[in-house]
Amino acid sequence: MSSPDPQVRAARNPSAPVPARGPVVAVTGAASGVGALLAERLAASEEIKQVIAIDERRGECAQAQWHILDVRDPAIAEKLRGADVVVHLALDLDLETDGAARTAYNVRGTQTVLTAAAAAGVHRVVLCTSAMVYGALPENELPLSEDAELRATAEATGVGDLLEVERLARRAPRAHPGLNVTVVRPATLVGGTDTALTRYFESPRLLVVAGSRPAWQFCHVEDLCSALEYAVLEKVDGELAVGCDGWLEQEEVEELSGIRRMELPSTVALGAAARLHRIGLTPSPAGDLAYTMYPWVVSVSRLHDAGWRPRWTNEEVLAQLLEEVSGRRTVAGRRLGRKDATAAGAAGATVALLGAAAVVRRARKARRRI
Repeated sequence: MSSPDPQVRAARNPSAPVPARGPVVAVTGAASGVGALLAERLAASEEIKQVIAIDERRGECAQAQWHILDVRDPAIAEKLRGADVVVHLALDLDLETDGAARTAYNVRGTQTVLTAAAAAGVHRVVLCTSAMVYGALPENELPLSEDAELRATAEATGVGDLLEVERLARRAPRAHPGLNVTVVRPATLVGGTDTALTRYFESPRLLVVAGSRPAWQFCHVEDLCSALEYAVLEKVDGELAVGCDGWLEQEEVEELSGIRRMELPSTVALGAAARLHRIGLTPSPAGDLAYTMYPWVVSVSRLHDAGWRPRWTNEEVLAQLLEEVSGRRTVAGRRLGRKDATAAGAAGATVALLGAAAVVRRARKARRRI
């Protein structure tokens, strides 16, 4: 004899839990990072019926239904059948990954997920890029509207990939009628992350380019996950930014962190960064430096209008970031081992690398004159 319907059982026993009737949500990149945190959060939510977790290895979320495969595999369409929403978080933005391989993975993966979602009858895809797509420019307003033009270039780590993901997001509803795409753009992400911007705080001195106007806005991964949940539950849609309220000026960052600045002319800083990256000494291209020079603070008005609020302040996130990077030493984006850091010294390592690049530049100019 078959068991009664769950709703019938609940009527007979009012104390029995009623199964969630919310959406079935698929999360790509669910084995690690933001994907793992989001999968756990959604699995624990009474508003979510089921979580489908997709990654190249199994993660720790026991409540999820796992599928082990590469997001570029067209077979993913079959795994998405029955899902109402897909949150695509399988992006590679690792500083050490080969650029061409990273782009191939990020762009092809996003294309495949969008096409597969449409084929599987999914009605909403949530993509996560970064507020970096707005670009860091001296004339940027504080804060930028979420509708501001995307003026970033492909010169910073992974930003070219994110701009292509944004292009795919805009095109998808036209290519796949009935598919709704929401794009979430976090500010500087903190909480177990490793980026050029978090490594900035591993340096013995905070590099400040003369004449620049830095402004720092952070986003804790917990706040990003809560914003993604809002998108999953259709409490907000479209293109939205997420981060702490307000921002910190460079002087406030220096006071809170206790790290002194090292100020350099822009020609020296940018030229040295480009040269060091070109010869393979640092993983970060010169384009990353712009995001520490000019503001790219964003408004989070759409989430605010939907009732969302960040749990973390910029000051609190900065404090956690400093705790996470404590004991690490990074010079010009290159993480040093304990032996390297001891030998190089604190500020001396930065000065030595930048100085070496300047010497190379002067020597090349001298050779051209001969």
